[in-house]
Amino acid sequence: MQTVLLAGGLGSRLSEETTRIPKPMVEVAGRPIMLHVMDIYSHWGQHDFIVACGYKCMLMKSFFQNLPLMVNDFTVALGTGQLHLRPNRVSDWNVSVVDTGETTMTGGRLLRLREWLTDGPFMVTYSDGVGNVDIDALLAFHRSHGGLATVTAVQPPARFGNLEIDHGRVTEFTEKVVKYETWINGGFFVFEPGVFDYLTGDAESLEQAPLARLARDGQLFAYQHKGFWHPMDTVRDREQLERLCLDGTPPWLRFGEETDVAHRPAIYA
Repeated sequence: MQTVLLAGGLGSRLSEETTRIPKPMVEVAGRPIMLHVMDIYSHWGQHDFIVACGYKCMLMKSFFQNLPLMVNDFTVALGTGQLHLRPNRVSDWNVSVVDTGETTMTGGRLLRLREWLTDGPFMVTYSDGVGNVDIDALLAFHRSHGGLATVTAVQPPARFGNLEIDHGRVTEFTEKVVKYETWINGGFFVFEPGVFDYLTGDAESLEQAPLARLARDGQLFAYQHKGFWHPMDTVRDREQLERLCLDGTPPWLRFGEETDVAHRPAIYA
C-alpha cells in the first residue's frame, strides 16, 4: 500500500532550522525526522512512499537522490566514474518525490497526487510527528468500518504540571500529568479514493473543510492510539525527541506499548 508523506510546509515555528532546510529534514539523533516516520511504516512492511514536498523541494529531491550514497559504503572507479554500492543496511523502500507547490495547502497537495496513487486505499501522514502506531491494527480498523477515511486520534503530551487545590491549600502537586482525555488529530490516516471527491484545490487544508465534510457525511472514523505520540513543532520538541533517543530504541519504535497518560514524557523536561 502507498503512503503519502505531507512534507511541504514552511515550519515557521522551527525557523531556527527551517530557514535553510525543509522541516521534515530537521534532524533527530542524526537523521531527518521524516526518516523516523518512515521507519514506523517500514516496521509494518510498508515500503512504498510518496513525498509531497513544496518548500525547498529541490533540497528534498537531492536528499533522496543521494540517500543511497549516504547510508551505504561504495567503491568508485575514478577513471570511468562507475559506482558500486556496498550496502550496510538492506532497505527496499521505494520513494517518489513530487513537487506539489510551495504555497499549496495539505488538501491541495493530496489532490495533486491523485495520478500518482494506484486504485485502492492509501495512507497519509505528516512528516514531523512520531508514534508507535500499530499500522496493521490501523488498517484492520479502517477495513472494518467501511467508511472513506480513518484518522488516528492521539492524546497530546502534557506541557504543564497539575495542581489539586482545596480551599486554597494544595493537596496534590504532580509534574506533567493529564487527568482527562483529550483526543486530537495525530495523522496516520487511511483513505479510500473517494476522499478525492472532498478535495477542492490548492488553497484548502485537509484538516479543515475536507475532514469536516467527511465527518458530517458519516465517512470519517477515528482509530484511538493510546501509545506514544509526539509532534515536532518547536526546537524544544526536537530536543525532547533527541533525549528520548539516548536510551536505545526510541519509544516510537517500541511497538505494543501503551503509554500511561500520567507518566508520558513531557515537552518541557
